[in-house]
Amino acid sequence: MALAETSKIALTAALEVQALYSIVKLIGSAVHLDTALSSILKVLHDTLRMERATLALLDDAGRHLAIRASYGLSVEEEQRGIYGLDEGIYGQVFSTASPFVVPDVHSEPLFLNRTGSRAKISKETISFIGVPVELSGKTVGVLSVDRLFGSDVSFEEDVRFLTVLAALIAQFLNLHRAIRQDRELLVQENLSLKEKLHGRYHRHQIIGQSKAMQEVYWSIERVAPSNATVLLLGESGTGKELVARAVHDASGRKNNPFIKVNCAALPENLLESELFGHEKGAFTGASVMRIGRFEQADGGTIFLDEMGELPLLLQAKLLRVLQEKQFERLGASRTQSVDVRIIAATNVNLEQAVAQGSFRNDLYYRLNVVPLSLPPLRKRRDDIPLLLDHFLRVSNKRNEKTLRMSREFLDFLTVYDWPGNVRELQNLMERLVILTVGDVLRVEDLPEYMIRPGAGWIPPSLEPVVMPQLAAPGLDGTRKSLRDLEREQVESALSRNGWVQSRAARELGLTQRQMGYRMKKFELHRPEY
Repeated sequence: MALAETSKIALTAALEVQALYSIVKLIGSAVHLDTALSSILKVLHDTLRMERATLALLDDAGRHLAIRASYGLSVEEEQRGIYGLDEGIYGQVFSTASPFVVPDVHSEPLFLNRTGSRAKISKETISFIGVPVELSGKTVGVLSVDRLFGSDVSFEEDVRFLTVLAALIAQFLNLHRAIRQDRELLVQENLSLKEKLHGRYHRHQIIGQSKAMQEVYWSIERVAPSNATVLLLGESGTGKELVARAVHDASGRKNNPFIKVNCAALPENLLESELFGHEKGAFTGASVMRIGRFEQADGGTIFLDEMGELPLLLQAKLLRVLQEKQFERLGASRTQSVDVRIIAATNVNLEQAVAQGSFRNDLYYRLNVVPLSLPPLRKRRDDIPLLLDHFLRVSNKRNEKTLRMSREFLDFLTVYDWPGNVRELQNLMERLVILTVGDVLRVEDLPEYMIRPGAGWIPPSLEPVVMPQLAAPGLDGTRKSLRDLEREQVESALSRNGWVQSRAARELGLTQRQMGYRMKKFELHRPEY
């Protein structure tokens, strides 16, 4: 008899070790909290033959215990398992932080059977064991199981095992809480980064936060919700396509097509087919029917870039689309109707083109409903460092490099007047990242035409200082170099203003940063008396 009892105890211990091993593996590989908890409770049934198990946890408000996970209960039964903190056996275990054993639930007045999950059990005696789940010295829940044993069964071993399991579950909950807090912190950091990027890229994915660009953003917000035709004006390379896309994305048409057409990129005999399509056999080579860009853009937006290059014949057809929303494909007799918003762009003076007879007056006024002028880069110098940083990072990633900019390089390009605007800046950074040897971009890495004014373009910021005296002879009758003239002008201005950089800069029409760069360039220092 003693041997049989010993064997029974050994078997129970082995099963408990097996159950704990399975539970620890579940906790170690857990991804989703509720799924892991339910799997842990299932182990109690599969390994230790416990009939059903529940884990009730304190809710977020700290006012009730609610079943968070279970084995042997339906979803509806789980949802009914809500208890007050001093209500029934759950409340007893929670408030006393002590295990509670009920040999027969039918004879226990504290047993509420709120879930109603025991009606299908055929055996008469249902035993209930509940242990507290404690975390950092505070009770946070109750772990419970049902047993189908008679009243002569000792529950001490079950209580001991479930207490160990409750401690494991508590640590699992603590780990999950830490992960959730880290995730919430990451979400907050992500939101913070998005707010910073909002300043850099705004909501329209356009880089810039200067006053000039803020006015552009304001205009986009106002015009986007309407269906009005927009005319984008500005020099080449100022980002007209980006703004057109921003207007479309901020409009009610954002889920419909955004179609781009460069009116200067196609010859006149192909442009009409490109815009309006053609029927099979409409002209030599038209072997199949082709729909045009206006049909492709139906319900959305069509962006017509370089509108100033549109031939007069096509201008008349475009005017009809604007007025009537109708056109015919080349070689077709049937009229097509479309619902398209037109955004046009040009870098030429359309008013002058109208006066010269190369652009229709009526089309100009139809397009010029909402004109939106984009500033050249020299009018938004505050954005140049942001653009340089962005294009450098993009080019570094594309070319697998880690180049950075020197302070002199950044200062020089910030005061440079960028005839080609953002497009020139982007192309320059791509070229430099590809060609530069070393880890730092310096002024001497720039193209010759940028750093040697005498070899090409002269920055307008130097014109008031240098241009009037470009032909001035030196004392020996020879003409001075542009560099010598510039150095003399800067040094003279500093001398006249007591070597106060800000005053000398104002006299020459320069910024303090430009003046500082020139002093460093010419190695000018305040003389010691």
